[in-house]
Amino acid sequence: MPELLLELLSEEIPAGMQARAAEDLARLVKEALAPVKVDDNNTKGFYGPRRIALVAEVDAALPAQRIRERGPRVGAPEAAVHGFLRKHGATTAEPQPEGGYWVLERTAPAVATGTLIAAALPGILRRFPWPKSMRWGASSFTWVRPLRRILCVLDGAIVPFSLAEGEDDGYGLVSGNLTEGHRFHAPGAFPVTSRGEWEAGLRDRKVVANVGERRLRVYKGLAEIAAKRGLAIKADSTEQILGEHDRLIEEVAGFVEWPVVLMGKIDESFMDLPPEVMRVTMRVNQRYFSFFNQDGSFSRHFAFVANIEAADGGAAIIAGNERVLRARLADARHFWDLDRRTGLEARVPKLEHVTFHARLGSQGARVRRIVDLVRAIAPAVGAPPALAERAAVLAKADLVSGMVGEFPELQGVMGSYYAENDGEPESVARAIREHYAPKGPDDDVPTEAVSIAMALADKLDLLCGFFSIGEKPSGSADPFGLRRAALGIIRIVRENALRINLVPLIERWCAFVLLERGEERTVRPDAAALEKLAEDVLAFVVERQRIVLRAEGARHDVLAAVFAAGDEDDLLRMLRRAEALGDALASVQGPPLLVAYRRAANILRIEARKDGPFHDRPDPALFRQPEEKALAEELWGVQREVDALLAKEWFGPALRRLAGLRRPLDAFFERVTVNAPEPELRRNRLYLLDNVRRMIDRVADLSQIEGREEEERA
Repeated sequence: MPELLLELLSEEIPAGMQARAAEDLARLVKEALAPVKVDDNNTKGFYGPRRIALVAEVDAALPAQRIRERGPRVGAPEAAVHGFLRKHGATTAEPQPEGGYWVLERTAPAVATGTLIAAALPGILRRFPWPKSMRWGASSFTWVRPLRRILCVLDGAIVPFSLAEGEDDGYGLVSGNLTEGHRFHAPGAFPVTSRGEWEAGLRDRKVVANVGERRLRVYKGLAEIAAKRGLAIKADSTEQILGEHDRLIEEVAGFVEWPVVLMGKIDESFMDLPPEVMRVTMRVNQRYFSFFNQDGSFSRHFAFVANIEAADGGAAIIAGNERVLRARLADARHFWDLDRRTGLEARVPKLEHVTFHARLGSQGARVRRIVDLVRAIAPAVGAPPALAERAAVLAKADLVSGMVGEFPELQGVMGSYYAENDGEPESVARAIREHYAPKGPDDDVPTEAVSIAMALADKLDLLCGFFSIGEKPSGSADPFGLRRAALGIIRIVRENALRINLVPLIERWCAFVLLERGEERTVRPDAAALEKLAEDVLAFVVERQRIVLRAEGARHDVLAAVFAAGDEDDLLRMLRRAEALGDALASVQGPPLLVAYRRAANILRIEARKDGPFHDRPDPALFRQPEEKALAEELWGVQREVDALLAKEWFGPALRRLAGLRRPLDAFFERVTVNAPEPELRRNRLYLLDNVRRMIDRVADLSQIEGREEEERA
């Protein structure tokens, strides 16, 4: 198949727009060439600072084809018939009457793919979906930056077209077979006829066309210079710093065509700044890479990526970047010194003037909600109440500091430094730093009690707040990070083995909000609204837990069965019940019990439509058959034992004891007619089955268990 090579050479394209532009170019060209075959396996996009390109294998031509078009009805006005003929370039002799309509049948000649490309590309380029674009000169043509060249060859031959629209268009750029290498190392144009020639020619002229190769060069360059100095990219076991470097490598690869990694040195006078401040300053402002010494301390060395191979080995470039970094770090020092002159506690009142959300009030109001939640959570996690409350009061104060105003990603981190500077207890400073954690799946969770209390309160306030105003995540949209907050609660509870009841905390949050608004004088907390909010938030957290279990390979339907049983808002206990149920279903006794339960539930569901429900205790005086009596006696005995086991949270033994109901249930179903002709006997037997179902439901709602594997095994 012929090879299409299309390259659009322009002034520097913003790095964040390049990948999407290459995808859009491939999509639009493929749509335009829909009539001919495009080989997806041999289609590849390229992008870089000055160019986006596409290489694809396509059919040589659109073959001739028979076209059949139905026109107006026979007898239609002449104007309609002439319009149909004019549309298809036909004469009055060509259409033939068929089925009451004029029908035009003709053979369309083959069309070369180059012709299709030449016709489509001007429109594609003029309508290209850049997020932002600019117009220059007298032309109406717009592009992200001034477009300088169009390389378009098919099977080695130029596909000719022009961007000019009419004679008065001042931008008449035409396609050709020329491209350009590195702006400084190899200025000037050179011709190409194929992808291989294009990539090789660019490489010879100091341009790496493949972004993956540019990323690899940056990564290897960083690894090499770090190894020479005995440095490390990350400081400890956390993956956050490494992830930041990966994202920075991706961005830097969009800045350079010929990556050259160089190393500079931080001025010694700035090494007393917090490492996080230096790292963020270098990364955000300058796109520099930071390093750590083998002992975990922050290194004076930093790396950056240049776009040229300098004759002096980069000495002048390094000196220039060191000079720029000194200025940046001087700004950071200004914030650092200025912020420490004002204590965190003195900053707290300013939070009243910082909006958290238009419908949820200020950051000051949020702090008061978190403080109230921490008072309830601290005893449950073993945190000293006074320290936990102190941490909650100060946790958001750094939001009004100069450093966090400049670098929002340092919130919490700077608060911990300022708390230490103010002489706050170490656990309070740590809680201020850690209460945002975990921010992602690779982050560590807080393990110290005060930090745990703060982190749980912060995340629970997020969930309750936004759920209370109807701002729930929908589809992939989660602008307020509520899924992350729920997953954070789950990880903190699981990894610290915490026993926390969520519903009372949610109800406390609601009651506090009403009281703080002064509504206690006229409005009492709406019990129904409190219950609904608690149900929604708890269900959301449990659904996140189900997703986590599914990702871990566990049976997520087991957790649904436990949650559907109701009266369970202790995540850890819920997990333990789910583990016990999963073990029971995998045992010999589990599947038969599940089959019996479903049989009872099906009968009750069908009969309830007639005259149910049947929520009452059966009358022993109405038992007529020994199987009824045997099932009832076994049920009463099981109930007493299961009550005792559940009180001790021995869920596995409780399920094993419930499995003992299978034998009398089988005998009951085999010999007892549930739908007896006598109404009182029928209802009494349905009462008995309902008691069996509700007894099992105390541990888990087995109707939530998916699949039929258990029935087959039974």
